Amino acid sequence: MPSSLSVLLYSSDARTRAQVRLATGRRPASDVPPVVFVECATLPAVLLALDTSRIDACVLDGEAVPIGGMGVCWQIKNEVFQCPPVLLLIGRPQDAWLATWRHADATITLPVDPVTLAASLAALLRAPH
Repeated sequence: MPSSLSVLLYSSDARTRAQVRLATGRRPASDVPPVVFVECATLPAVLLALDTSRIDACVLDGEAVPIGGMGVCWQIKNEVFQCPPVLLLIGRPQDAWLATWRHADATITLPVDPVTLAASLAALLRAPH
């Protein structure tokens, strides 16, 4: 098992990125190694990180601007070889179907609920990919 896992965190909003980091803590669950966040505020930064770094999971903000996490999810799932699993943060529960259509592996609604986020992220990090 690796000593730490790398999680790409995409949001144009620094407060959203801080909420995700705070909710996750050092590790999302006791049976998951500590996580290190690779923070990105733009699509080019996301693509560069996925191209140059080992990323174990992605957390994408569906409310990011100018390119929302759903669009980013669609692009990376279709363009990145062996794309890591994606947890999509959505604004409304009714958008879960759209997130599934965009190939998100899991969704949670904003604002971030720490228990739900940690459980969802831990499940993605445990799953074999």
